[in-house]
Amino acid sequence: MSGTCIGLVSGGIDSPVAIARMAVAGWKIIPMHFSMEPVAGPEGEKKCIDLLLHLKGLDGKVGEAVRTGLHNQLVVVPVMEVLTLFTEDWNNKEYFIHMKRLFNAITTLLVEDFPEVTHVLTGENLGQVSSQTLSNLGAIEMATPLKPLRPLLGFDKIDIMQMARSLGTLKISEGPEVCDALGPVHPATVSNLEWLEKSENRNGGLDMLAAKAFSMRKAIELS
Repeated sequence: MSGTCIGLVSGGIDSPVAIARMAVAGWKIIPMHFSMEPVAGPEGEKKCIDLLLHLKGLDGKVGEAVRTGLHNQLVVVPVMEVLTLFTEDWNNKEYFIHMKRLFNAITTLLVEDFPEVTHVLTGENLGQVSSQTLSNLGAIEMATPLKPLRPLLGFDKIDIMQMARSLGTLKISEGPEVCDALGPVHPATVSNLEWLEKSENRNGGLDMLAAKAFSMRKAIELS
């Protein structure tokens, strides 16, 4: 199975591995990054660019697949102005779920420019905390009609780190996760979709929030 997807890329360990695996599988990938500035610095965006350029520059099957399959522009969307709305006492516990639902809703808007897209690719894997629980992953994927591609879903983190080490991306990715900047100490592990939607609607609605962030997007050439 192959096709065209939007690949969500952070400066972390998992998403570059997911990009490489799906490129080798024959997928065309439009990369998208969500900027955490100004709450976090520019390091996340820089790491994302460095990671994609590193994958494109690899010798052998992986490098060839990424050069063939990866779109030559990275779409960068600033999201912190919207995410600060989910730092109140009544909604911060669900911060990471709202964050990824926002990501998926924004991704849906990019399909207007790439109508061939059918899937959204992430580096998510199944865990027991934060947005990685089965319940939360379900609530996240409901925020977009695009089908999820999660090639790392069943892998242990140690295995993913070994894949990243083999690709040469682990050293680039190492460092604190900037997406954690506004998140709670003890995030919700079980979603209540009705409450999530009420929380989003109280802040204007998920579609409006996504459109607001998407309107500030920029494109960076991956040359």
